[in-house]
Amino acid sequence: MSPQDPTPTYSLELFPPKTAERMERLKGEIATLNTVAPRYFSVTYGAGGSTRKGTFETVSWLRRQGIDTAPHLACIGSTQGEVLELLEHYREQGIDRLVALRGDLPSGMGGGIGGDFRYANELVAFIRERTGDHFRIEVAAYPEYHPQSGTPDRDLANFKRKVEAGADAAITQYFYNADAYFALVERCQALGIDIPIVPGIMPITNHSQLARFSDACGAEIPRWIRRRLEGFGDDLASTREFGHQVVLQLCRRLLEGGAPGLHFYTMNQSGPTLRLWRDLGLPGGA
Repeated sequence: MSPQDPTPTYSLELFPPKTAERMERLKGEIATLNTVAPRYFSVTYGAGGSTRKGTFETVSWLRRQGIDTAPHLACIGSTQGEVLELLEHYREQGIDRLVALRGDLPSGMGGGIGGDFRYANELVAFIRERTGDHFRIEVAAYPEYHPQSGTPDRDLANFKRKVEAGADAAITQYFYNADAYFALVERCQALGIDIPIVPGIMPITNHSQLARFSDACGAEIPRWIRRRLEGFGDDLASTREFGHQVVLQLCRRLLEGGAPGLHFYTMNQSGPTLRLWRDLGLPGGA
């Protein structure tokens, strides 16, 4: 593995709820998740800024609780002025970590959306130009390559541009094949990319939901896992138990292989992530 901070980073991702009722529910889930003292919570940012208000509210609430927070900042369709306003807003809140992304086009917009940024590397470079080293910048990486990149080589070249623009670390899209992650790290090393690449971990709790997400983002569900999940049908208990064991073994292999931490996509549910956390023996999970 590449040179890393010797202390692994374990972090959690949330998405902004759409209603006040769901926000209240999320506050309870966050309180439960925070009992294991994750390094930080990241908060997603919808296509074309579609969840901007919800992201702000969720981030602001986390900061009022004294919780380290890394807002997602997606640049597609945004102007430099809008991004600068966001950066200043977050600096005023004492935030020093961001997840910088290109983001997806809002549904139905096609290629007609405006803005000053085309790619995430342009956003990273802009953040560095305007704020220096104030923010630790995390970017996305794709063990199975981003579906819009066309080829793995093109995807890796895109990733390298983000690193050269000033990214400090990367978080991967979720995956279930550890070999894909280790292959990505090896290819990065060969190109002189030595930033930490933290695996993104998606608990398996619902087969149809997972299949829908995976089809949309290009993440592969290995055939043997798909077949087993399909075989459980509506048996959610069996789905969750099998899914837990699959992801638990994946995490163990990643950590044993030198991964610099884990970033859990919680889907705003504390139970599945905390069970993994505790079974892995991660700090604070006893």
